[in-house]
Amino acid sequence: MNSYSSGRRSRRPRGGARRKGNPERFRGQQGEAKTQKKTFWQRVAEFFGNGKGAKQTASARNGAQPSRPARKPERVEVTSPRLYVGNLSFDATESDLFELFNGVGHVQNAEVVSYRHNQRSKGFAFVQMQTIEEAKRAVQELHDKEFLGRRLVVSGAKSSEHQMRS
Repeated sequence: MNSYSSGRRSRRPRGGARRKGNPERFRGQQGEAKTQKKTFWQRVAEFFGNGKGAKQTASARNGAQPSRPARKPERVEVTSPRLYVGNLSFDATESDLFELFNGVGHVQNAEVVSYRHNQRSKGFAFVQMQTIEEAKRAVQELHDKEFLGRRLVVSGAKSSEHQMRS
């Protein structure tokens, strides 16, 4: 007697016998089971966040950015003539910044930070003023001022010494 198959298929289905009788009777039970059973990700979200994160993962999956709380930019005291300009419009150029800050004091340099691979603005810049007093006056006058459709964030730039500590 051979334990392997001869290659022919048997006529009986391997998954078990088909149910006979009223199929509606079984559909009701299956529907209840489907609504009660949670997906793997729902169970993981429930485990880590008591079920609160299940709805957030569904909305983030469709390409939408998950909402995150608004964060106020860190206020840095002006200790050098170099200023940080944040929340900058992506259309702003260095000459636009030069003109804006020239109304407050003498500007030495304006540099919009951009991505290397496509030269698109990152939305912030650095402006070098002539003196610290002009830089402080620029912060007072231009912070929270609307420029090209967005409210600017102007503060002192963090020095390289400050970056090493953090």
